[in-house]
Amino acid sequence: MTSPKTVLITGTSSGIGLAAALAAAQAGWTTIATMRNTGKAEALLKAAEENGVADRIQVKRLDVVDPESIAACLDEVIAEHGRLDALINNAGAAQVGTIEQMSLDDVRTAMEVNFFGVVATTRAALPHLRAAQGRVITVTSVGGAVGQPFNEAYCAAKFAVEGFMESLAPVAATVGVDVTVVEPGAVASEFVANLGLDVPALLTAAGPYAPAMEAYLGRTRDAFANAQSPAEAAAPIIEALTGEHPAFRVQTSDWAREFVGTTLTDLDGSAVQALTRAWVR
Repeated sequence: MTSPKTVLITGTSSGIGLAAALAAAQAGWTTIATMRNTGKAEALLKAAEENGVADRIQVKRLDVVDPESIAACLDEVIAEHGRLDALINNAGAAQVGTIEQMSLDDVRTAMEVNFFGVVATTRAALPHLRAAQGRVITVTSVGGAVGQPFNEAYCAAKFAVEGFMESLAPVAATVGVDVTVVEPGAVASEFVANLGLDVPALLTAAGPYAPAMEAYLGRTRDAFANAQSPAEAAAPIIEALTGEHPAFRVQTSDWAREFVGTTLTDLDGSAVQALTRAWVR
């Protein structure tokens, strides 16, 4: 009897990661649902029980900025399951602010979580994925294709992830590993709530950037009022996980496809600038 395939997903305590873990288990995969703080696993475990897939979901600690944590988690997975067929890089952290008013440590933190964490986890998983002829699926963002106001550090990290994965994909394919990036737009999840933004304080601190910040925050509130659900955003991730020949780049909605398409056809950058400048006026 063939054993179920095994997928490891980072950042599964809420949002897209939680929804993807449930959907992967429902698709029959042994799902290693990882998070930095396993004390936050209650929502996932409750949902798994309610959906009848608790026996297919195993929660493990993995902190993407800690190489020892990554190695320990992967060692446990291989010892317990004998294989790793897929990695879904989902863990990430948003950051709002503009560079003049951010410290370099703020920027480095954004890069550590959103870029170097992806690189480190992928690097550690690749020998196992190569052995299984598996795949790497990375949740990036439309912010990995279109630079957005007051998201310099976040978008820089997501652009870096897309460049890294686009460069890795043809090399990984030579050893039987598929690489896909999934680009969500606005998603109604705790990812945004976890920012904990104090808007009045943010505007006060913005100084000369306050009018632009206020316009941006208003536009963003409107965007997230009409956001996808985490389950809707997770569906294309599972299609990339289970499909025979997944595309390299996948968007999670028609809006995301149109938005990302703006930059992919914008050779001189004027279309993107016209779009995003309207957000801060």
